Amino acid sequence: MATLPIRRAGRGVSRETASPLWAISAWIVGLIVFFPVLYMFLTGFKSENAAVELPPRLIFWPTFENYDAVFGINFVPFFRNSLVTSLVSTFFVMLLAIPCAYALALYRPKKWKDILFFFISTRFLPAAGVIVPLYVLFSPVGDPVLGVPGLGLLGTLQGLVILYTAMNLPIAVWMLRSFFEEVPRDILDAARVDGASLPREMFQIVLPMISPGLVATAFIAIIFAWNEFFLAYNLAPKESTVPMFMVRFVTSEGLFWAKLAASSTMAVIPIVLLGWIAQRQLVRGLSMGAVK
Repeated sequence: MATLPIRRAGRGVSRETASPLWAISAWIVGLIVFFPVLYMFLTGFKSENAAVELPPRLIFWPTFENYDAVFGINFVPFFRNSLVTSLVSTFFVMLLAIPCAYALALYRPKKWKDILFFFISTRFLPAAGVIVPLYVLFSPVGDPVLGVPGLGLLGTLQGLVILYTAMNLPIAVWMLRSFFEEVPRDILDAARVDGASLPREMFQIVLPMISPGLVATAFIAIIFAWNEFFLAYNLAPKESTVPMFMVRFVTSEGLFWAKLAASSTMAVIPIVLLGWIAQRQLVRGLSMGAVK
C-alpha cells in the first residue's frame, strides 16, 4: 500500500517549493544590485543629450562617440599608471602582511590584541585629516621650522605606491590573520615534530592551505588602490590614475554624463575581468572567515 508524504504542521513551505523561491529571490536581488552597472554601461553608448533625458530610455540608437573621446584624450597612460601602482602596492602589502599576520595568529606575542587595534586604528582617521602632514612630508623642502626633511615624493607614482601600501596594510593583516587561524594546529604540530623549519612550515604547509585567502586579500587590496581618488588628486601627478582621468569630464560647464559613463565602464572592466578569473578562489577565500 502506497503511503502519502506527511507534511508536518508549522514547518512552512516544503523544501521542493522553497528551492525555486530562493532562486527567484536571488535573481531579483542580483538584478537590482546589477542594474546601476548596466545603466552606466548603456549610458556610455548614448549621446550627451540622450544621457540626461527624463525619463531615461533603455532602448536607443547606440553611438561610439564617447569611447572615441575617451581614447582621444589618451586613456592608456592613466590605465598603465593605475595598473602599476595597484599591483606594486599590493605586492608590498602582501610581502609585509603575511609574516605579520602569521606571527599574530600562530605565535601570538604579548598584548597581541593591542597590536591588532593599533593596526586598525590607523584606518580611523579620514584621509582629509592627514593630507597636510603628508603634503609637507612629501614636498622637496619639508618643514624648515620643525626641521622635518622632505622626501621629494610629491607628484610621483613612487609616493602613491607608498601611500597605497600603508593604506591597505592594516586591512590585509586583519584578513590574513583570520585565515591563518583557520589552519588546524594538529598539522603544524605534526610538521614541527618532523623537523620542519619555520620557513618551510610557512611556505610549504600553511600558505598553500590558505591560498584562497591570499587571493581574496590581494584582490581587495587591488580594488582599494584602483579606486582611490583623494590621495591621488592631492599628492600625485595630474595625469596619474584612472580616477584622475575621469575628473576631466567634471568641468565648470557641467557633467558630461555619457563620457563619464564610458570612462567609468573602461575603469571597471579590469576589476570585473580579474574577479571573473579568480572567482573560485575568491568565493573559497571569503568563506574562510575573513569577512565577519
